[in-house]
Amino acid sequence: MLTISHISKTFYSGTGDEKLALNDLSLHLDPGDFVTIIGSNGAGKSTLFNAICGSFLTDSGSIVLDGEDITFAPEYQRARQIGRLFQDPMRGSAPHMTIEENLALAAGNGGWFSHVGKREKQLFRDRLRLLGMGLEDRMRQPVGLLSGGQRQALTLMMATFHPPKLLLLDEHTAALDPATAEKVLAITRDTVAQDRITTLMVTHNMHQALELGNRTLMMDSGRIVLDVKGENRTKMSVDDLLDQFKAGAGKTLDNDRILLA
Repeated sequence: MLTISHISKTFYSGTGDEKLALNDLSLHLDPGDFVTIIGSNGAGKSTLFNAICGSFLTDSGSIVLDGEDITFAPEYQRARQIGRLFQDPMRGSAPHMTIEENLALAAGNGGWFSHVGKREKQLFRDRLRLLGMGLEDRMRQPVGLLSGGQRQALTLMMATFHPPKLLLLDEHTAALDPATAEKVLAITRDTVAQDRITTLMVTHNMHQALELGNRTLMMDSGRIVLDVKGENRTKMSVDDLLDQFKAGAGKTLDNDRILLA
């Protein structure tokens, strides 16, 4: 489904701020894989997502999605096949448009520029009802008036309205309170499972990294230092994860945000 081969990326090359952000990284995902990723700030997690989405071109290597080489494809073309959620709930939807208009855009109906018929409205209402947040009764409300959790759940629904080939979740619950984060994670789990969407999810929570999905990666200095799945992952504890990180990275994980989570 997704094959990343030996990609590297250096920012500010030749200057005092030179930064090797991705270091000869390779990764393969099978269809339906749900992979969690953990790593300290600067490990390359979001940079990897940006490379996949085409926010920049890598210095070397290739990216193949569902048999199509997208290494040099522009970002807007990749967006047709890749869904993405960010940490900031304010990204991914249009705040001054209503819930209905945002969903019309996600459905490909042109938002406020086109008429949304009774059939489409009922479809939107039925989909919103599954979120369990009462948004089906607020379809004419601007999205900017929603809470962070409501907006993130709506953004997830928009990103998967037509199931993408690949879904990228970049700490999409980190800015939410614990109870709301759990609800959005439950919606995420159900959505991914229902449509068997191939998914990469960055998290700072090591318990989530081991409990969600079927595979866990740990990154450090732009490379993957741990890739665990199957029975080995099922039996793994957080302490085991830390030990494996130390063995792969050659140092102890010292990120307080991850450790305290």
